[in-house]
Amino acid sequence: MSATGAGRTSSLAILLVCQVAAMSCWFASNASIASIRAQEAMSPFYEALLTSSVQAGFVVGAFFSALFALPDRIDLRHLFRSSALVAATCTGALALLPPVSDFAPPLRFVAGMSFAGVYPVGMALAATWARKDLGLLIGLLVGSLTLGSALPHLAASFGGLDWRLPCIVASGGAFLAALLAGWIGIGPNAPVVPKFKWSNIMIGWRSRPLRLVNFGYFGHMWELYAMWAWIGAFVAASFRARYGEHPPLHPALATFFIIASGAFGALLGGFLADRLGRTLVTSLAMAVSGLCAVSIGLTFGGSAAWVLFVGILWGVSVIADSAQFSASVVELSEANLRGAMLTAQTCIGFLLTLASIHLMPYAVDLLSWRYAFCILALGPLCGVGAMLTLRASPEAERMAGGRR
Repeated sequence: MSATGAGRTSSLAILLVCQVAAMSCWFASNASIASIRAQEAMSPFYEALLTSSVQAGFVVGAFFSALFALPDRIDLRHLFRSSALVAATCTGALALLPPVSDFAPPLRFVAGMSFAGVYPVGMALAATWARKDLGLLIGLLVGSLTLGSALPHLAASFGGLDWRLPCIVASGGAFLAALLAGWIGIGPNAPVVPKFKWSNIMIGWRSRPLRLVNFGYFGHMWELYAMWAWIGAFVAASFRARYGEHPPLHPALATFFIIASGAFGALLGGFLADRLGRTLVTSLAMAVSGLCAVSIGLTFGGSAAWVLFVGILWGVSVIADSAQFSASVVELSEANLRGAMLTAQTCIGFLLTLASIHLMPYAVDLLSWRYAFCILALGPLCGVGAMLTLRASPEAERMAGGRR
């Protein structure tokens, strides 16, 4: 497809639909947890494992994708399609298992590996159409990831339906994404992906501006996926404490609104960062999300409206900065090193999520829901410090067309 305006618009529209549909598999099993608990006992470790298996699989998949230069060897659309098919198959297979099964975490791990051919490949496809709006385009893709991650909670909100429904709906969405992927066009900025080199990884540590961006991203990731993984359990427990078994809003629907609101946050963050600067927008977003992490517990047992208000504010701010760390790495890296830098950033960031996701149940036991999320605020605190330090350096002029 040629790099025309129509081709750009239609390709990006199809890509966004594919990204939303395919990424609905990410939290499919989490959306079923409340229904499963009504049938069988589930340990907090197993519940966390359903999410962390996906995170670990994504890290392994991203590493091997870079190691074997898969985006360079395979048409990006074909890689996206085949990865979406694997995600659909693994997610659909969950519906064939008992509610609590030893086979579920391995299936989630393989699904996580497949997302390495969906999420970053989708960003690469979007970047081929960039016209001085890289932050906005990557923000659109992160927004679609956010909306896709929230969709299983919407399916789970239809009370009384089988726990398998979110898995079946998400699997169908990924199959749809695989069907549509062939119509995505590749823009005029398609990069040549260099071969992965171990030596390149250390450049991200030796380069001070890249190191600061990575520290900002790591702080963001410490908070993000633990929030997404456990906000549903928090909402359900809070509604139960206030309303018993008859809340005014289904907890899964409230969770959908909280997570899905991040789609707007990602879009807003991309729009503002291209105009005001990446260090400013990321710092503001992390400051707000950190305050929400500290204050959300104070709403526990309060009115549904109050929980939803703070939750949506957190949902918007927790993801508003995400795409801008990737855009910053692209702008601060040499062209032939961008792939390695993004791979290193992503792998380490998702590894950190394993710790924060598994730490949350222990924090709830020790601190109660009122204070448990406070441990996630440590990430934004460190991230703001890193990005404000970068803002004061001359290298920040290379970002967002000179807008710090």
